[in-house]
Amino acid sequence: MARLIASSLAGASPAGPVLAALALAGCTVGPDYRAKTPAELGVPAAYSVPAAPGAEDLTRWWANFDDPTLGQLVEQARVANTDVAQAVARLRQAREALVQSRASLLPTLSGSAGYQRNENLRGGGRSFTLPDGTVVDTGSGGSNSFSLGLSASYQVGLFGELRRTVEASRAQYDASGFDYATVLLTVESEVARNYVLARAYQAQLANARASLGIQDDNLEIAGFRVQAGLVSSVDVEQARAQRAQTAATVPQIEQQYAAAVARLGVLTGQAPGALRTALATPRAIPKGPTTVGVGIPADALRRRPDVRSAERALAAATAQIGVAKARLYPALAITGNINTNATSLGDLGNAITGGLFAGLTQAIFNGGRLRSQVRSNEAAADAALANYKGSVLTALEDIENAIVALDAARRRETQFAIAYDAANASAILSRSQYRSGLTDFTTLNQQEAALLSAQNGLTQARADQATALTALYDALGGGWNPDVVPQAPERGATPTFATENR
Repeated sequence: MARLIASSLAGASPAGPVLAALALAGCTVGPDYRAKTPAELGVPAAYSVPAAPGAEDLTRWWANFDDPTLGQLVEQARVANTDVAQAVARLRQAREALVQSRASLLPTLSGSAGYQRNENLRGGGRSFTLPDGTVVDTGSGGSNSFSLGLSASYQVGLFGELRRTVEASRAQYDASGFDYATVLLTVESEVARNYVLARAYQAQLANARASLGIQDDNLEIAGFRVQAGLVSSVDVEQARAQRAQTAATVPQIEQQYAAAVARLGVLTGQAPGALRTALATPRAIPKGPTTVGVGIPADALRRRPDVRSAERALAAATAQIGVAKARLYPALAITGNINTNATSLGDLGNAITGGLFAGLTQAIFNGGRLRSQVRSNEAAADAALANYKGSVLTALEDIENAIVALDAARRRETQFAIAYDAANASAILSRSQYRSGLTDFTTLNQQEAALLSAQNGLTQARADQATALTALYDALGGGWNPDVVPQAPERGATPTFATENR
């Protein structure tokens, strides 16, 4: 139908080619992108594990831990982390690619100006003699030439190749914004995870050093009992061995603590040792809320920036099919120019010439290359769809795993709290009995080891609970506002945000 319209317009008037181009410019080949429904992506109606209903505002989820130091570190990492800076730079690149694509929809204009001096080298000039006898030559009778010109060119996207290109660039720009948000979320959760590790190692160091103090007392008591002839030297050797084993754990914990602090420094865009002083004072492991509103699985399609990036990548790949298909059809280019020449500036407007040219090109034989490009882009779109579905399923997996891990950590903390109370009571009783000679050192040694193990188990369960809660916030897409799309900033600034209905 478009070709019939173009043919009739072409024969109607001298302006027929231009009118035909405008008629055909409304044709856009290739598939139009349609967002997939949750059912098409394999999203179930509910999670397979118990999940709290309702959706919470998780934009600043780290505030739920009520730890000012953690909040400061996360906020600093959001603006100073080097991975975030790289993501911002890639977002700016995507914006400029979109600007360049949009420019192809407009005509290209260029101007020129020239000046030329022509000299008559064979004579024609005049000379005269001054009263003092000086001969003055006035020149050879040359002439001036001035020129001005303006040219324009316009690539008409007869079958929508230019609009499809802009459509793909827009989708890629949006995807880059969501990629930036994904990096931001990863950095936020990494800061929280390493902060929890640092506080857990501090607690483990406190446990080890407290145990060393008790074991020093036991070693001293064992020495007194050996001197009194009440027990053999085996008690002293057992006490020495137990103390040495406990002391051997201290350097390892100190090394792990130093690594966590160094990692926090790098995550916040600083040198590894920048936070050693600030974090030197031990603090409790941060404890978040007891429940988190998870919502329904379909919420992950909106909350998770990596899922939304994959969706935009699919939209871009779909648009590229249209770009490839348009190359199978004719392409029209229109060029025009206006020029004027004169021997003086004042006469430039007296004689103006111009021209208009429209060129139509059509691929006749290319060995199947163009159709192969169409099939290649269709395959790329199929891969993008599979990646989109995979990212959705992975997001649901992350959420369910985090829910289970959080529940397991809470139940383990409950049992370790019971174990710690029992081990502490047993250790106190064993110390009293050993001093009174009512039990042997082996029993005391076992009870002291059980107490230290229960202390570290309780510490680890609390750290696991905070880590699992952080993982759940990250899996739910917390750490940004899902109602907006990140926009590229100017150089040196932080990204801004725009609402969805741009």
